[in-house]
Amino acid sequence: MNFVEPIRDRKRIAQIKNLLRGQGRFRDLLLFVVGVNTALRISDVLCLRISDFLDEKRHLRRRFWIREQKRGKRQEVVVNESIRAAFIEYLAAYSEVAQMPEHFDFFNTKTHDYTQPIKRGQAWKFMRAVCGEIGLPGNYGTHSLRKTWGYHARQQGVDLALIMHKLNHASLVYTKRYLGITDAELEAVIQRLNL
Repeated sequence: MNFVEPIRDRKRIAQIKNLLRGQGRFRDLLLFVVGVNTALRISDVLCLRISDFLDEKRHLRRRFWIREQKRGKRQEVVVNESIRAAFIEYLAAYSEVAQMPEHFDFFNTKTHDYTQPIKRGQAWKFMRAVCGEIGLPGNYGTHSLRKTWGYHARQQGVDLALIMHKLNHASLVYTKRYLGITDAELEAVIQRLNL
């Protein structure tokens, strides 16, 4: 497996969102926004259904819980303002998908088969293509979504232990490696503190 990078520049994230909106690709917009805002693995993102986002009265939930496929752990998904806005646009574009709560959010837009989600390979191709369309240098794939969340959480000063917990990693060592934190970087922080 090749190493993939997070999208480090917030302007590039906005550029991708604007590109997808401009092209009317609201399913892909929702996939991207959910991916970079939840830290879920792509296998869990693709399995999301209408009932995860909408309650029985068809109101958008503030949060919901899933059981992760890889580890079997329960994970809370908070629907922040970015996800909320993308989901509202998604529903306006694909109102028919919301008719049944068991429909998958990330369905095949060519066949409109809501009973099956797209495959990981299709999501990977989408990520590679959209990053290429905006001229983003580097290696990107579906895991870039999750890594983008971790990178920006770290940049905003979120404690590594909390990031580790959200990513469901077993150790801080693994989280450091996952986020690309080097011992030299940690040493530089210690030198700057100089208490």
